[in-house]
Amino acid sequence: MTRINDKFTRLYNNGVDISGYANAVGSLDWTYAASPNAAFSDAVFNAIAGKVTISAGTINAFLDNDTAGLLNQVKTVTDNYNLMVAFGTNAVSVAGDPFFAWKFEQTDFQAGGGEGFLPVTIPVGNASYAGVLTHSKPWGVVVHPKGAETAVNTATGIDDRGAASALGGVFVYHLFSSDGTVTLKMQDAATNADGSFADLSGATSGSIDATTTPVSNMIALSTTATVRRYLRWQIVLGTAETCTFVCGFIRD
Repeated sequence: MTRINDKFTRLYNNGVDISGYANAVGSLDWTYAASPNAAFSDAVFNAIAGKVTISAGTINAFLDNDTAGLLNQVKTVTDNYNLMVAFGTNAVSVAGDPFFAWKFEQTDFQAGGGEGFLPVTIPVGNASYAGVLTHSKPWGVVVHPKGAETAVNTATGIDDRGAASALGGVFVYHLFSSDGTVTLKMQDAATNADGSFADLSGATSGSIDATTTPVSNMIALSTTATVRRYLRWQIVLGTAETCTFVCGFIRD
């Protein structure tokens, strides 16, 4: 069965896995404004798609005061949360599974109420002005599920679309931890073989270090960039010997 089971949902925010605190998120909204376009002589009312509204609705969770816990992630209302919601079918998400991601504004923070463990409600409003404004699609595929790596990738990649595309896309990553500097990259290829992959222009984190603070971002490519059929992750270890991350790609 390929239906999505919510117990395998994972929620990543600014390089922190908050799946152990959150218990609901959504609705995950992707809506185009419709500008009426029907003339007198048209037999059917019709419209032209306009700008997009992207929202993650509300995150419901349990209040926690752990150093790396939810409270310390969201107690400051901000306009620049890198939120990624990864979905699995019969297990936690693997390469090729879908995710929803964008940079969002946190519009509120509400804690308390009820009995037992204290709940927290975090409204995540519209897309942030500091986010990706050149692309309009929040759904992509996981290329590297959350896990640790200690060497470069020589494996084959994934086929997320069945063909190349020429509208660019968005490289999404969350580096949870590392013991030094590392560069995360996306690579593409026309054929799914190790020697065929090359760096996808612009899809790189640059040198980053999550020794003390997690790092995350969404990197927008040119809207005319060619992305070949197959995708895979790649790392360049600087001073790091190991790093734990998740990354994916939104192909336009």
